[in-house]
Amino acid sequence: MPNVDQLKVKLFADGADLASMLELYQDPKIKGFTTNPTLMNKVGIKDYESFAREVLAAIPDRPVSFEVFADDLPSMLAQAKVIASWSPNVNVKIPVTNTKGEFTGPIIKELSSTGIQLNVTAIMTLEQVREIAENLSSEVPAIVSVFAGRIADTGLDPMPIMRECVETLKDLPKAELLWASPRELLNIIQADEVGCHIITATPDVLGKLKSLEKDLTEFSLETVQMFYNDAQAAGYTINIA
Repeated sequence: MPNVDQLKVKLFADGADLASMLELYQDPKIKGFTTNPTLMNKVGIKDYESFAREVLAAIPDRPVSFEVFADDLPSMLAQAKVIASWSPNVNVKIPVTNTKGEFTGPIIKELSSTGIQLNVTAIMTLEQVREIAENLSSEVPAIVSVFAGRIADTGLDPMPIMRECVETLKDLPKAELLWASPRELLNIIQADEVGCHIITATPDVLGKLKSLEKDLTEFSLETVQMFYNDAQAAGYTINIA
């Protein structure tokens, strides 16, 4: 089991709480940040651009991904160009399709060919990765975000798919495969094992990194102690007379 310093996969933080993002920014192990409209809405952000600019002013030297939210390709393209203009460390998130299922390859190709760094998101299949690879410039950095956690939610093992994705992107030296939507610390180890370049995780998953190399006998005792302490705190009794 590797320790944190032995991990080859880069750790990104996923969220939209500015205080949490700034706290994680102080940790040199966190190499970048991702967010999305759902996370931003969940914490009550009302002004998309103001929030993004505040984050980028505070975090100017690590990649930060912000997503378009238009649904037709011309509007997505226009939004992407505006978002890219906010800071050189922005990766513009483009979903692999719009809500009608239309592949966003044409705008991915146009944006990538003009030097805009993308984060293609909401990917679930190897075929989608292959199609995206055909539209990315080999000269421009890009992130390809495969939602391995959601794949696992369907009962499928994401590991073989992620291995194939690594292989699919090998001819794009500046494209990085990102393991998205991890559910547990084990997913970080799995992402590292299959050769993912990046994994993005919420603060609660990242907080479990301290459990790497934890002695399982000690962990067992701590668990027993937790059960005992909680029973005592609740005042539970059983009459055994």
